[in-house]
Amino acid sequence: MGGSFKDKIELSRRKKQSSIILALDLIINDRNVLLTKSFEILKDVAPYICALKLNHHLILPLSLYDDVQKLISFAHDLGLPTIMDCKINDIGDTNRVIARYYYEAGFDAVIASAFIGWEDGLKPVFDLARQVGKGVILLVYMSHKGAEEGYGQRVVDLETGEVVMQYKLFASRALKWGADGAVVGATFPEKIREIKFMLKDKVPIYSPGVGAQGGDVERAAEAGSHYLIIGRRIFQSSNPAEAAKSFRDTASRFL
Repeated sequence: MGGSFKDKIELSRRKKQSSIILALDLIINDRNVLLTKSFEILKDVAPYICALKLNHHLILPLSLYDDVQKLISFAHDLGLPTIMDCKINDIGDTNRVIARYYYEAGFDAVIASAFIGWEDGLKPVFDLARQVGKGVILLVYMSHKGAEEGYGQRVVDLETGEVVMQYKLFASRALKWGADGAVVGATFPEKIREIKFMLKDKVPIYSPGVGAQGGDVERAAEAGSHYLIIGRRIFQSSNPAEAAKSFRDTASRFL
């Protein structure tokens, strides 16, 4: 899959006429069953989604360079870009190693925390991503109930000396650093609207938290979410394909 990550996922979004990203966060103790079920669900829902996002739910029980790599390759065969939700949050040298392994395994983008800053923080990740044609998506405001305790703090912007909201500072970093996306929880449509105004159309918004966490597809899309990340409401459904199609159809009028 050639081109930049932003181009890849936007092309997929247009071809599939879908802004839905599947968060395949299955929890099954039997590793063989876990892998088989992951393939089955991905195959069934592929016509209705534009990308696949994985978290540690599959990375930890399945080998990165074996079973997970097979799943990534399968997603690519289905025309789906892949995102690793590793929330990179360490010193620069370690961050680069983390990103390198995930990129080498086939992931098209990684998610990283803006808390750690640029120099000796995320700069090595962005540098590597640009070298190998991969993407970096920044956390700006997460979807869980306690998100305000971190992302909703008032902090001092060291460059201007002004007191600003933490999430607005992170949004400005997404712009300044040239991030390929910004994560803003679907559970906070008012934050999506604020951040969308700041980012314009330069950095697309990725919104997790639809369904199980209480986020709503229409409210998030209307507020400015470009991509909607959905997990349990799809893969725990008795018919994952129908669930994915329903979400796709609901969001399609905002494309």
